[in-house]
Amino acid sequence: MKHIRVVAFDCDGVMFDTEAVNKAYYNQILQHVNKPDLTSDQFAFVHMHTVDVAISYLFPDKSEAAEANAYRKQMPYLPFLEKMEIEPYLKPLLHRLRPTYPTAIATNRTNTIQTVLEAHGLVDLFDLVVSARDVDRPKPHPDPLNKILRHFGIEPDQLLYIGDSELDQMAAEAAGAILVAYKSPSLRSDFHITSLKELEHLLEL
Repeated sequence: MKHIRVVAFDCDGVMFDTEAVNKAYYNQILQHVNKPDLTSDQFAFVHMHTVDVAISYLFPDKSEAAEANAYRKQMPYLPFLEKMEIEPYLKPLLHRLRPTYPTAIATNRTNTIQTVLEAHGLVDLFDLVVSARDVDRPKPHPDPLNKILRHFGIEPDQLLYIGDSELDQMAAEAAGAILVAYKSPSLRSDFHITSLKELEHLLEL
């Protein structure tokens, strides 16, 4: 792993346990449009995708989708932050990584990622944050990881990306980055870990 020069993270499911917050967020939107709460299949989909794709998926009717989008754009996100659980050892790991390894985020979140980072005191611990609105095509396309590669001027196999979903796997494979699967044994990846602390051993910190 001596060739690794940058370490990047997915947000939901890696940096934070966001199952509760995402369920609450989308259920509130569904309730506003008089729809039942998320099914398990619906949650599995929206948990990985961008909010725009998730809304289109949940509301195939265009008028309902428009109503849902209008509502969620004015719906404050701060009340949902208390439901987010930061992953154990994330902050200590980031302090251990820097400045030896620049750090980045590649997430399918859009306008909420900055609020999340500010609320948890993480803004200064990342050198680059790439959200879905910063690229033409979000994950599973490689665009977010390619943007990281260009920003730091590194080769694909010099980027270590920690992800937990099939979209992360597809993006990493397309970009040629080294994937570390977090708590996701079914993913095709170069490494599997169940704790962020294990990254210290992989990187020989």
